[in-house]
Amino acid sequence: MNHDLIEDAQALLGKNAFEGSTRRQALQLALGAGVGVGYAAAAGTVMAQTAIKTPSTGLVSGEVTIDVNGFKMPAYRSAPAGKTNLPVVLVISEIFGVHEYIADVTRRLAQAGYMAIAPELFVRQGDPSEYGEIAKLQSEIIAKVPDAQVMGDLDATVAWAAANGGNTDKLAITGFCWGGRITWLYAAHQPKLKAGVAWYGRLVGAATPQTPQHPVALAAQIKAPVLGLYGAADTGIPLDSVDKMKAELAKSSAAGKASEFVVYPEAPHAFHADYRPSFRQAAAEDGWQRLLAWLKRQGVA
Repeated sequence: MNHDLIEDAQALLGKNAFEGSTRRQALQLALGAGVGVGYAAAAGTVMAQTAIKTPSTGLVSGEVTIDVNGFKMPAYRSAPAGKTNLPVVLVISEIFGVHEYIADVTRRLAQAGYMAIAPELFVRQGDPSEYGEIAKLQSEIIAKVPDAQVMGDLDATVAWAAANGGNTDKLAITGFCWGGRITWLYAAHQPKLKAGVAWYGRLVGAATPQTPQHPVALAAQIKAPVLGLYGAADTGIPLDSVDKMKAELAKSSAAGKASEFVVYPEAPHAFHADYRPSFRQAAAEDGWQRLLAWLKRQGVA
């Protein structure tokens, strides 16, 4: 099993955190009526214990549908109400999909003036909320999601944003764990991107047909500066992989050279996830302020 998946599993509330039949109901209560089938709750009733509750006051927030070559992909979108020409931030989830924590991240960004969109990137392969075992979730859904499919879905999300009040000349991406790796990949893929913020995304790994290249191998292709936020106590992402990425970026493009890392000395994997025991408030708050500053510094705001 991939290290990021192992860490996501270990960071949940105990080995039985995926069990129970109320996951979807809890999420529907959290997100409100109209939530699509693609939305997944990572840990059932722990949803009610999410530390940060960002209000939707002054926002338009909820599910939208994005056309991807005829396929209807659900996404959760938050933006300041009544405004257009908004800078756009793509929000990429952990392996558990777009649940209340990820939805709240979009609202945090919207309250800061951004259109934030979290697409449900696993929806073709299945619904993570239906799985009670991490190993099955990995083998039956996550391992079947091709990087190329994800890049196409994100491109379609950018096109949707441009047609619905977003200014994609001011485009950024941020992602957590699985989504942190995708952040690096998209920075090597999308020439319109101005900035990325990768939260503890895996940097190295074995090549597979679905994941043929990892961030270290793509460093030379980085098209936008990325801020990497990592934890020194992350047992799934060793610091030597961060060092390898730094070395590759140092000899890459101008955008690669402009990328930066912050490593929090005592932070574990998933230190930003406020619904999990891995949450570390000081590191999470510092990382969030750095994210906002990074987006402004790179001209996204």
